Amino acid sequence: MRYIRRVSSNSADWSTRHSVLTTARRTAALINALADERPAPAEVAGVLRAYGETDPVDLSRHDIAAMRSAAALLRHVFAAEHTGDAAAALNGLLREHTGPLRLTAHGDSTPWHPHLDRDDDAPWAEWFLASSCMALTVLVWDRQRPPGGICASASCWNVFITQGSGPERRYCSRRCATRERVAAHRRTRAAEAAPDPMPGSGRSGRGASPG
Repeated sequence: MRYIRRVSSNSADWSTRHSVLTTARRTAALINALADERPAPAEVAGVLRAYGETDPVDLSRHDIAAMRSAAALLRHVFAAEHTGDAAAALNGLLREHTGPLRLTAHGDSTPWHPHLDRDDDAPWAEWFLASSCMALTVLVWDRQRPPGGICASASCWNVFITQGSGPERRYCSRRCATRERVAAHRRTRAAEAAPDPMPGSGRSGRGASPG
């Protein structure tokens, strides 16, 4: 069960902390935190706090298990290479896992804002999935491109949110990009340093007739 802490409705940073882009980035951060087989509730709670959720953030093992299931569903959106595929994935999630669009102010404790979960006190997993679908849907609408991607590094499964309309991003972080660049450079140098095969060492395509 989620608890909504009362805050001033004219709080200067409320809109920033709960903007579409911040919510989308929180989605990516939670998917990455929930990728472990047994993520610690304290670690996941720390991600929520880092993206604007206020205490108490009490997550049970059941909450974590349900949020991991939601994260697995959302990962399909990040795996989409084309806008139409991302839209189709989101349409499926909106159809099967969210409630109707509604406005709420959580009993005058926050500014009015849209929700897709079925109740203000919905379980963490339902809220996570619904709010993520909302943010990712708006990003597809606004940018007309997939909202994110999965890191291209062979040793990393992190997802990330794409930034603006610049060049296509392939890695979740500069560290992964640098690691892959270094690895590619080493492979190239190793290939260049390898000795050429001895002439005639390969098998001939013509078999010699026994004499």
